[in-house]
Amino acid sequence: MGPKAAGVLSIDVEEWFHILDVPSTPPLAEWAALPSRVEAAFRSMLEVFAEKRVRTTLFFLAWVAERHPQLVREALAAGHEIASHGYAHELVYRQDRATFLADIRRAKDILEQTAGVPVQGYRAPGFSVTAATPWFFDAVAEAGYAYDSSIFPGQRGHGGLPGAPDVPHTIATAHGDLVEFPISLASFLGRRLYFFGGGYLRFFPYALIRRKARAVLAEGRPVVVYLHPREVDPEHPRLAMSAKRRFMTYYNLRSTRPKMERLCDDLPLRTFAELAAGDRSTWPRA
Repeated sequence: MGPKAAGVLSIDVEEWFHILDVPSTPPLAEWAALPSRVEAAFRSMLEVFAEKRVRTTLFFLAWVAERHPQLVREALAAGHEIASHGYAHELVYRQDRATFLADIRRAKDILEQTAGVPVQGYRAPGFSVTAATPWFFDAVAEAGYAYDSSIFPGQRGHGGLPGAPDVPHTIATAHGDLVEFPISLASFLGRRLYFFGGGYLRFFPYALIRRKARAVLAEGRPVVVYLHPREVDPEHPRLAMSAKRRFMTYYNLRSTRPKMERLCDDLPLRTFAELAAGDRSTWPRA
């Protein structure tokens, strides 16, 4: 990325019950009957972004966009980028190529019709592209996306591509080039860890998060932050799950908003679309 590397604040716009790989997660057929919390939580995030004068990349689950199209339009009017998180929120490695392609095409169509603008970016639920899904990047390009942000370049509970490039790069596919923005890991006690979103952001003290963000920027890599609306909604309902998953999902939720606000102050923030539109001549190809 060079000396002008920036942070990207990205939001996976989902409901409180869109928790992956938990037996108590309701199936798609039951989602519409559940109480919705996303509208108030997401609007509270938009208020912060307006106050801080930052633009974000919003990976909307198209199922949410269908039910709350006003949220897509309000976010777009406020200057944020609309991107895709698919439709049915399924782990990639539990789908075949055809099912996956149909899902992300459907999502792109819904979001573009709702927003009235092209949707360039995609992010897989749970960063669930793995070595077992070698068709993933070609399918994303075939669906018409220009960039992806689904690689977690390390070990992960439901996903992860250890050994994958940890810098933005271009992937050649049968359907054209696809720009990839991997999640930004940082070194800590001999390991490569993530500090900048989800349960990781809530677990680590902010001083350490800021120090690691500065280290990533100093390497010329973007700091990729990801959050969910439910993480700024501490009163949302809980799903039954194991003690370990409960800790990662619900620990320290009240810290999310203040840490998000501080990241808005401490990071130079751009959208993925802005980074993808920049000079990519020095980026590696995979």
